Amino acid sequence: MRFPSLLLRSRRWAVGLFLGLLTVLGMALVRDYGMGWDEPAERLNAFVSARYVALRLAPELARRQPRLADIPALRRHRDADHGVLFMLPLVAAEALWPADPATWAYRRHLAGFLLFVAGAWAVYRLGTMLLGSWRWGLVGAGLLVLSPRIFAEAFYNYKDVVFLSLFALAMLTLLRLLRRPTAGRALLHALATAAAIDVRAMGVLLPALTLGFAALELVYRPVRRRAFVGALGLYVPVLAALVVLGWPYLWDNPVHYLGAALGSFGHYAKAMEVFYLGRFVAVRALPWHYAPVWLLITTPVPYVVLFGIGLWGLARAAWIAGPGRWLRRTNSRRYLLVLAWFAGPLVGVIGLRSVLYDGWRHLYFIYPAVVLVAGLGLRLLWHAWQRRQTAAAPPRALAAGALLVALALGMARVAWRMVAEHPFQYAYFSFLPGRVVEQQFERDYWGLSVKQGLEWVLAHDARPAVPVSMDERTEMTLRINAKMLPPAARARLRLVAADSAGGGYFLSIYRWHPGAYPASVGRPVHTIRVGGAAILGVWRRP
Repeated sequence: MRFPSLLLRSRRWAVGLFLGLLTVLGMALVRDYGMGWDEPAERLNAFVSARYVALRLAPELARRQPRLADIPALRRHRDADHGVLFMLPLVAAEALWPADPATWAYRRHLAGFLLFVAGAWAVYRLGTMLLGSWRWGLVGAGLLVLSPRIFAEAFYNYKDVVFLSLFALAMLTLLRLLRRPTAGRALLHALATAAAIDVRAMGVLLPALTLGFAALELVYRPVRRRAFVGALGLYVPVLAALVVLGWPYLWDNPVHYLGAALGSFGHYAKAMEVFYLGRFVAVRALPWHYAPVWLLITTPVPYVVLFGIGLWGLARAAWIAGPGRWLRRTNSRRYLLVLAWFAGPLVGVIGLRSVLYDGWRHLYFIYPAVVLVAGLGLRLLWHAWQRRQTAAAPPRALAAGALLVALALGMARVAWRMVAEHPFQYAYFSFLPGRVVEQQFERDYWGLSVKQGLEWVLAHDARPAVPVSMDERTEMTLRINAKMLPPAARARLRLVAADSAGGGYFLSIYRWHPGAYPASVGRPVHTIRVGGAAILGVWRRP
């Protein structure tokens, strides 16, 4: 009994240390990130729903609240169909305990990162179930954390990375339900599914996956038929009730408004252009390859290689066993679920021509499936290397060893770049030279680097009042990131129009002006680069 007990303790220590260090790291880095473009809109959406809830539950008290006086009505708000489950309790707390805007912004950032830690734990548990070892599960979680864009956006992307974390948690509860259907697991999965849906309507994929793969289990495990029928009979109505409860937008007419929310995903109402492959393209006219290209160029190369090896291993196993025999294995059906998690949404947005922008962030929730299959690829390579001691070290084992070394070096470089490019990991491109990135793709579409730009200006200009400006289309990033500075620094800034008189500074994130600026803008004095590509420029006005 001593050895298993020691092994269990080592597992708990290793997992606890990983999650604990990740949490501490997040707490240490949270103030390094500025405010993202979408944050004010997400906060307003939550306040709109908070006002609606307050008027429904305590109308007299709500009407006396000055904080709610200028908040628009839910049915007249343009973005009312956005899920608010994550932000709603945060704005409620902000209303009850007012503080400096930066204070609450950083609190929201920390809450988002802590949820990401929970998502990393879910990936660890999924990897443990799929790969057959808690150590390989930790590898999968490690790959998720060592993903530059995902790591950085975990602090401020309240839609896509929050949804990624909740989707991973829901997939964990789904796998547990499929393994052993019980009432308790059905209720827990309903709660996790509802939480994901109430953040983004795309979460409706979860009940579709649940019903589809439960049907597959019924085919291959008919002995569990009664248990599955009972669990699903509980899951569906509880899920429906929880989704409505957590999304005030649905309260008046759940079926109608859920359909409207789903429809808005594929028919984005705003006229907007993105810079893609060297030209500006309307979001409604993007080519089919927009999401796959962005996924490829922003995912670390070692992970892409390992994902390909994992796919090859699954395809080979299915080919050798035959599809029918392969599906009889429980772990094969689990991997099929992971492949559906990855490929289904990607194929869906391509086939339905859904509107995307700002890279592939709307599909971030499929990324845990990528790292899980990559973990399988790494395990296959490791096992191939371990066979080197048989048959006088066959060439295949030596090739696997060489590839493992190359991939390890590649992963080390990813980790080094995450440290060296902090806190701008969100502008990471895996293999493209900086000059190509500048000429072909958007860079800091979040506008977070404006915070560091303002800090540089104030550190290098001692005047009590320093004029700063940006072009009209990106000026909002200037206003919101000014709020992230300490009050004393904030008081020295004078936000002026882009065409104001000289003596100040002009900042650019190159979003709708990817090329060089003319000399009339001013003298370039500071540039922030990530991987050789400029993501922020600062010019001194003459």
